[in-house]
Amino acid sequence: MTSSKVLTRTLFLICQLFLLLAAASPGSVRAQGSDEIRAVQNIFAPVGPPAETLQQVAVLTLLVCLGIFLAVGGLLLYAVVHYRRRSTDDDTTEPPQVYGSAAIELAWTVPPILIVVVLALATARTVGEIQQPKFNGDPLELRIVGHRFWWELQYPKYKIIAANEIHVPVSYLSTPRPIEMTLASADVAHGFWVPELNGKEWLVPDHDSKWWIQPTSLGTYLGNCTVLCGLQHANMLIRVVVESPEDFEKWAARQQQPANSDPKTEEGRKAFEANSCGSCHRIGGTGAGGIFGPDLTHFMTRQTLGAGVAPNDEANLKAWLRNPQDLKPGCQMPDMKLSPIQVNQIMAYLRTLN
Repeated sequence: MTSSKVLTRTLFLICQLFLLLAAASPGSVRAQGSDEIRAVQNIFAPVGPPAETLQQVAVLTLLVCLGIFLAVGGLLLYAVVHYRRRSTDDDTTEPPQVYGSAAIELAWTVPPILIVVVLALATARTVGEIQQPKFNGDPLELRIVGHRFWWELQYPKYKIIAANEIHVPVSYLSTPRPIEMTLASADVAHGFWVPELNGKEWLVPDHDSKWWIQPTSLGTYLGNCTVLCGLQHANMLIRVVVESPEDFEKWAARQQQPANSDPKTEEGRKAFEANSCGSCHRIGGTGAGGIFGPDLTHFMTRQTLGAGVAPNDEANLKAWLRNPQDLKPGCQMPDMKLSPIQVNQIMAYLRTLN
């Protein structure tokens, strides 16, 4: 087989491999319901304009890098095959030497400059489109405050305060609904990133950052804090629930209601307040008005507890009340030294908060 055929076949196999990997990438199938969890965080499965813009510049960069790899690898392979040692070679003579070739100098200088310019212009355009968006439709305002190690959510229009699980309406082509987010931090620097919805953004103390998403598919999208903010940084998880406009309005109306009051769990409410739980946590319509921990008014509407560290079920809630440091070592909630009776009473009370 000639060297040219070897080179052609190698390039063809590399291109085939690249296309197969792209087609088989996780998350290529769109979620069909708000309860379907997109467990694989994948920037190549964008959902909404900002993520699609980032994907386009990422694909451009990868294609440019692939082109450079193929060009350099192809030239290297050609040199290895074409100039390989042969039995008829004369080892006593030196090959022709080239000095000061203007063509070679231009070949390794001009293309890299052009590549850098193209990528810089594409990146600058992408940054401008994301940081200075022109919204179509009525944006939903959402303020997100990062705490160690959980997320406070404020919906000014609805006068709702929630935690950790972000509910937003899906954006249809006929009725676009961008989500205009204000990101802030209550303590140290944090990072907000849900790969399918947008890129990364910092949350810095005493400074508000503007960010936005516009999800176009139903589903639950996962993200992470991207800045090392302490011992439980890796478990400061993000959960974005994208639901239909009707379901979102139902969720908002439910969140606006005061906490449930069940006479059967009155002892649990008293134990909750007597053990200083209300000094950190707020429960609407009760004497608990703390601001240092997540709002628990509608605690049982959340799928997880501890900012995604465990499913919100009876076993995990009981373990959390016994000692939150067992589930999330280093979190800001101390072991309250509750008795088994108090644990059961408070757990029964919290499970009525839906």
